[in-house]
This record gives sequence, structure tokens and C-alpha cells, in this order.
Amino acid sequence: MVNALSLRKGTALLILAWGFCAPVAALAQRVSIETSGEGDLVTVTASAEMQVDPRTVWSAISDYDHLAEFIPNMRSSRVVQRDGDRLLVEQTGEFGFLFFQQPVEVKLAVVESPPWRIVAHAVGGNLREMEGRYELESLPMGAVRLSYSGRLVPGFPVPPIIGRVVVRSVLAKQFTAMVNEILRRDAATRSARQPR
Repeated sequence: MVNALSLRKGTALLILAWGFCAPVAALAQRVSIETSGEGDLVTVTASAEMQVDPRTVWSAISDYDHLAEFIPNMRSSRVVQRDGDRLLVEQTGEFGFLFFQQPVEVKLAVVESPPWRIVAHAVGGNLREMEGRYELESLPMGAVRLSYSGRLVPGFPVPPIIGRVVVRSVLAKQFTAMVNEILRRDAATRSARQPR
């Protein structure tokens, strides 16, 4: 958005599976989102560079039980099983635009590599295929780059052309919403640390 926001081949997760808002433009130094599609497959790559504490980024992307509070189109998200760095997460939501509304249910097998990587793939639900990966990278001057890459094949019929645009748009909104939440949490933490 500032310097770069690429929305190629239509408006472009997840988070793991699941915004385009002004706070990102104002506060993130660089946000880029790219999507492509072939047949039913939609792929997305996204990244954001932010001047935030990496621990804040990790706390947001791994906050599975609260994702539905700030990720658009997500109705619920909860950890149903945890075994060390391996989790099973259930999420529900919808893809929608105008007259097209499609409920989505997904069960994700998640592997955490704190504090730098989260990898997830669908093991149940109505997505035929879904894989997503968040990665954090420390940059000079205390900045952090958050990257997301994902691929999605719906397990339900979607209208030609508009269906793919809807999926891309939802994925872009969800990544942007994640960035906004990270910036919000970071600002709240900095404010709490300031002397009164």
C-alpha cells in the first residue's frame, strides 16, 4: 500500500485459512499481495514489513481461538487438539459477494515452529485442498517481515469467474486484517509501556 500493493490478476488467508483497510496504508512500510489461479486452484503470496516486536506478530498469527474476532468472513476458530507444536484447529466462515454466499468449514493440521513459522493444511471440511504458511523474518532497524503463502481448491461449486474473484478478495482481506491486528496490538503494547 505505501510503496507497494500488488493486486495482480484480480483482488487477492488465513490466515491460516482466512482486510484492505486504511491503518495498513498508514502504518506498514510495505504490503504486497499477489494471487493467481488456474482451474479451481487459487494461490496467494503476501507479505508485510512492519516496525513491530516479533513477539507481537507471533502472538497474533498463533491466536487461533480469537481469529474470528478480527478476521473477516470467519465465524469461528478454535483449537480442538494440541500435542506440543502440533495442533488441530477447526474454523468456519464463508466466501461471499453479492448474491454468492458459500459456507466454509475446514479442519487444519497445524505445525508451529516458534517464533518464526506456522504451516497448516486441511485435513477435513469442504475445501478439497488448502495449504498455508506464515513466516517471520527479522529485518534491519528492528523491522519484521511477515510472509504468507497459500493454495486453495474449493470442494464446492463456485460460479465461473466471479467465484475465483471472491476467493481472491477474501484471502486479501484476511491477510490485511491480520496485519491490522498486529499493528493494533503493537500500538497497544507500546502505549501501555509509556510512563503516565
